[in-house]
Amino acid sequence: MIPFEELLTWKEAGSFPDDIPPLIQALLLESSGDWASAHRIAQNDPSIDGSWVHAYLHRVEGDLGNASYWYRSAEKSLPEISLDEEWEYIAMALLEKS
Repeated sequence: MIPFEELLTWKEAGSFPDDIPPLIQALLLESSGDWASAHRIAQNDPSIDGSWVHAYLHRVEGDLGNASYWYRSAEKSLPEISLDEEWEYIAMALLEKS
């Protein structure tokens, strides 16, 4: 498992290894400003976690209607926490599964 602190280091640096799980890559790409690449990854992952990251990305984009659809697909509610808090929450959940 990747330590959360290491993930935060990659986030701050804006770079990461190529061999990390794709949805974690998507979160890191979004945090570095590459929303489109992050979206491509999430869009191509049919899992519940893929839907969750997809929902988060549309929330970042400000498209709450589309985000709501993807949160429902991920079996989640539209969160009332900040985007930064949600990023960390999703990242920790994905790290636990990796």
